[in-house]
Amino acid sequence: MSITVESTARDQVAAVRRREISARELLELHLARIAECNPRLNAIVSLDEERARTGAAEADEQLASGADVGPLHGLPFAFKDTHAVAGWRTTYGSPLFADHVPDRDELLVERVRRAGAVTIGKTNVPEFAAGSHTFNTVFGTTLNPVDPTRSAGGSSGGAACALASGMVPLADGSDMGGSLRNPASFCGVVGLRPSLGRVPEWPLYNQWETTSVGGPMARNVGDLALLLSVLAGPDTRAPHGLGEPGSAFAPPVSGSLSGLRVALSADLGGGFEVDDEVAAIVAASAEVFAGAGAAVESAHPALDEADDTFRTLRAWHFQAKFGTLLAEHPESFKQSLADNIRAGESLTGADVARAYHQRTLLSERMREFFESHDVLVLPVSQVPPFPADQEFPTEINGRPMETYLDWMRAAYFITVTGCPAISVPFRTTARGLPVGIQIVAAHGRDRFLLEVAAAFEAAVG
Repeated sequence: MSITVESTARDQVAAVRRREISARELLELHLARIAECNPRLNAIVSLDEERARTGAAEADEQLASGADVGPLHGLPFAFKDTHAVAGWRTTYGSPLFADHVPDRDELLVERVRRAGAVTIGKTNVPEFAAGSHTFNTVFGTTLNPVDPTRSAGGSSGGAACALASGMVPLADGSDMGGSLRNPASFCGVVGLRPSLGRVPEWPLYNQWETTSVGGPMARNVGDLALLLSVLAGPDTRAPHGLGEPGSAFAPPVSGSLSGLRVALSADLGGGFEVDDEVAAIVAASAEVFAGAGAAVESAHPALDEADDTFRTLRAWHFQAKFGTLLAEHPESFKQSLADNIRAGESLTGADVARAYHQRTLLSERMREFFESHDVLVLPVSQVPPFPADQEFPTEINGRPMETYLDWMRAAYFITVTGCPAISVPFRTTARGLPVGIQIVAAHGRDRFLLEVAAAFEAAVG
């Protein structure tokens, strides 16, 4: 088998293990693609080619020695620039951290490196991962690989762009309001927001705040399962971690849509505005499900409290984490993020308690909903990729979007339920822009969700 940067991550790592290609040769293939694409797309930042070559050489030496190697052995890997990598520049997309070099790996990074991946650099993010459009004053804007006049989404926009253009075979991300799912949809790749606790995080400033989660991205569901098998599993440092070992999610992944009970809704009963073309694409997915034997009906859970819940918890989280930094450096934050942080200053204990009570109600409502449905299908993003020179869409179907969060409700309404959700590529708009669908399952059913996504992927072809 001839390995290229378009080969699946599974084929690439298998070829390295069989010594059909060396880790050094595989790295050079990807560095050549980076040299070709990155100057135009700006997905990978803090690239260190020489250190990457040293890492690839060490991977080859380890394999030659007969030592046991991990499931990602020899794969080039660029970590999201909000994830701390010991000894590597990690900026969080903020000028305040432009020269920051952490002295330890965070847990997600620790697991990927232990699995044998070869670190090459970081992937670009918006400032402190706030907002689903990837731009910052440190590195600039990441562009969409399908149409470079358009946004790659965010906050894992650099990761999604690098994947889609063949600069990396796998990518990690994180997701609060859609940061894994939105860029996956915009760039035509797969992104999973796992169940709360599936991918434990450490260290955190508040281990009990569970709005944001880490997760995997890939060009197909099987590759995503490979990375999830590395990222998932309990850790004593993360008290919320779920108990199943990562190996429970390893490929191969296959499933069937036959008999599946699918609830489909383009707007959750009018809960948000959706671009007409996006809504039509989501509706068209019913044909794929039904054609493969699923029972599809128009249905949705009642998530009326989701908007207030998410915005309250987000503002509280941002103020607690960044409030002091903003007070000390008010000129060093983009306005939309500064406004979101300041929104947390007026919150009372009663406001936060109300949000957590509502989140409990939403979680219980989803549990009941999934007693009569297997999956929920809805848009990932309410719009297709928008112009890269905009910070966020200002209107949908002529309806104004007042804040940089308004157009992300399809993603963050699911966030506050705690359920796993995956963005799977489906179709393109009339101008060829990627649009994925979001498939949601009950909390804890991540493996089942992967199987449904793989079956849908196969049915779409």
